[in-house]
Amino acid sequence: MKSSLFKIIFCTTLALSALPSSAQSSTVLIVGATPTAVPFNFLDTKKNSLQGVMIDITNALGEVLGFTPELLPTTFSALIPSLQTKKIDMISSAFAITAPRAEVVDFSNILFSYGEAIIVNAKDKTEYKSTNDFEGKVVGVQTGTVTVAPMKDVAGIKELRMYDTMQDMIREVSVGRIDVAVGDGPVMLYNLANSGVKTVRAATSYEQQMQINIAIAVRKGNKNLLDNINRGIAEIKADGTLNKILEKWQVN
Repeated sequence: MKSSLFKIIFCTTLALSALPSSAQSSTVLIVGATPTAVPFNFLDTKKNSLQGVMIDITNALGEVLGFTPELLPTTFSALIPSLQTKKIDMISSAFAITAPRAEVVDFSNILFSYGEAIIVNAKDKTEYKSTNDFEGKVVGVQTGTVTVAPMKDVAGIKELRMYDTMQDMIREVSVGRIDVAVGDGPVMLYNLANSGVKTVRAATSYEQQMQINIAIAVRKGNKNLLDNINRGIAEIKADGTLNKILEKWQVN
């Protein structure tokens, strides 16, 4: 029954996505968002709802384009499969543009960009400058993120370990199971600042070596929806809405 409902919603969305925004007020888009990527999207237990940068951006696009976003909490690794199987219509989840992903989804224009950050144990006094300083270290990365491939290519790493969440990596650094954790800069630093853990630190001497471009993703070939989303992105950039959202969450 649920599968049939998704199909009906998707067909309606596809049919209406090419119309002017004023004619789309009844359109519902199922939006996939991970519930563990603070501050971009996370489950606010007090409000029992998804909150964050990408949630605010999605709502702003809905207002501009005239659709109602129906948020579906989705694990990071399930985002693309959920899009391909039509369980969701779009991904709005700090989802970075990469060449492999661009082969299976269509990306909107870039919303914003940032680099990576690293955290280490507070007792580690190494002045990390680049990945060259990871030699002989056990390094942690989050499964499915854009930091995985570059870290696999770093020579001299003793071991590369995969984790489901940033919180897992912070804990592992704090107890000394890994030496360095690498992740999306704003997500890593926000999680660290709000973790209450005093036994880890951000390596502020580290110079970012990645540019992570964040965009909305839609199903491959869904040009009508993609064109409308790009139109909406242009509008929220031009009127200052996007900057206000980024400032609210201290991302820019």
